Amino acid sequence: MKALTTMLLAGFSALVWTACSDANAEDRYIDLSTGKKVELVKDEKTGLMVDAETGKPVRMYVDTKTQDTVWGKSGKVINGYVEKNDAGVYVYMNPDDDDSDYKLKRDGAGYKEKIGDDYKVKVEDDGDYKIKDGDKKIKVDAETGEKKVKRD
Repeated sequence: MKALTTMLLAGFSALVWTACSDANAEDRYIDLSTGKKVELVKDEKTGLMVDAETGKPVRMYVDTKTQDTVWGKSGKVINGYVEKNDAGVYVYMNPDDDDSDYKLKRDGAGYKEKIGDDYKVKVEDDGDYKIKDGDKKIKVDAETGEKKVKRD
């Protein structure tokens, strides 16, 4: 009877551990621009880490497994070089690292983000957003979820 109880407890423990591990895998990354948990994938075209759901690049994120803050553009660990500015935006503050092709401008709840000449994002206060990626333009209505794609 003891052996059966021990086997059942071991099996139940393994099941609970596996379920917890799978749930935590989805919650591994936190986007510092939004404060939300995201699933990240590497964009094949740009090499940037992007939100798997929206396709938007993630500027800075926290890897909750390693407790590292990571610069999304390069994958570089930037622990100790991140500050929150007066507008409440997390900023990478390393004077030795020239990242002049990246710009972020906050406007209320919305923001504009630019990476190089080919990629721009504008998020409006109401959650609507526009993405320009090379010759492709995407507009998304946050309320309806309607998405329009236009190619130049």
